[in-house]
Amino acid sequence: MQTPADGVPTPRTRTPEGSRPAPGGRQRDAFFDNAKYLAIVLVAVGHAWGQLLDDGAVETAYRVVYTFHMPAFILISGYFSRSFDLRPKHVRRLVTGVVVPYVVFETAYSLFQRYGNDEPEHGITLLDPTYHLWFLCALFVWRLTTPVWRAVKHPLPVSLVLAALGSVSPQIGDDLELQRVLQFAPFFVLGLTLRPEHFRMVKRRSVRVASVPVFVAAAVTAWATMPYMRLGWLYHSDAAQELGTAWWTGPVMVWATLGCSLVTTVCFFAWVPRRRMWFTALGAGTIYGYLLHAFLVRAGNYTDFYDQPALHEPLGVLGLTVFAAAAVTLLCTRPVQRALRCVVEPRMEWAFRRDAGEAARVREQPRPAEVRAPGEKVAV
Repeated sequence: MQTPADGVPTPRTRTPEGSRPAPGGRQRDAFFDNAKYLAIVLVAVGHAWGQLLDDGAVETAYRVVYTFHMPAFILISGYFSRSFDLRPKHVRRLVTGVVVPYVVFETAYSLFQRYGNDEPEHGITLLDPTYHLWFLCALFVWRLTTPVWRAVKHPLPVSLVLAALGSVSPQIGDDLELQRVLQFAPFFVLGLTLRPEHFRMVKRRSVRVASVPVFVAAAVTAWATMPYMRLGWLYHSDAAQELGTAWWTGPVMVWATLGCSLVTTVCFFAWVPRRRMWFTALGAGTIYGYLLHAFLVRAGNYTDFYDQPALHEPLGVLGLTVFAAAAVTLLCTRPVQRALRCVVEPRMEWAFRRDAGEAARVREQPRPAEVRAPGEKVAV
């Protein structure tokens, strides 16, 4: 099953530890499925914490999580896009796995806001992504430009320059969240340049041990900078001028936050299990959890659920955290996948021309030998 993170198959390799065969003969690496599941749990938990930022401890944890949960997703997406080109089969997957879900769920969330929040004038627009759907817009652009990144001699420095230019260009506006497309692009490009041995390096025990003081330092830094650093720097959705600072702080802050994100992302990967776990299979369904969990977050906003005093107590925060993790876990399960595959992963053969090369390969495949009963004659 394809997701935004692994919608383009990479060349087949020796079966790594903890992997299992996937449909079509490819091998799924348990490490990546585990990483995607844990990242989607952090996304859901982060969105829940985002409603309770009046608590200093919650906001500290929120800031730390926001330094690496989406960068981890984006880096994995880039890694599994290495073989993407503009061949018809890849374009079809891009349309059915990214464009169609975006159109369906952008429409659904707009209608949900119109009727669930009693906003009859709220319109439906595909240019202004709702909440978390910016990732699908960005993924579409990144995948489509993958051949360019593969052709450029030094793609990562180029992407960092583009991220810096985006941070000083408020005229870009909000259409398709192009600020995030530019400012998060270095993680996608980095993923394109990585190889399996790089991920083996982060699994070393020394990296895992070193990650503990790194996360402690990240938490201390998040707490200390809370009064001075706006959350917009972690969202990467605005230019420096829109965040109320001088233009020259844009490149400095973007490069600094991307550097911090890279370090914490490596530390996150260091703690991702390499073997199959009870949640490994859920990693293949993270796109379902990603697309659906925000309905619960929005429903809480529309009903003033987060204003309850109990949720602002330690036990209330803990309960909301467990609920968010459990809810997104259920949304990644196979029953949900089967029910919504028609809109999240539609086949849509009717919408595309058949690739001439693919058809020729099918015709060239040897036909299976006929089986007939003893003495049965074959028509000639």
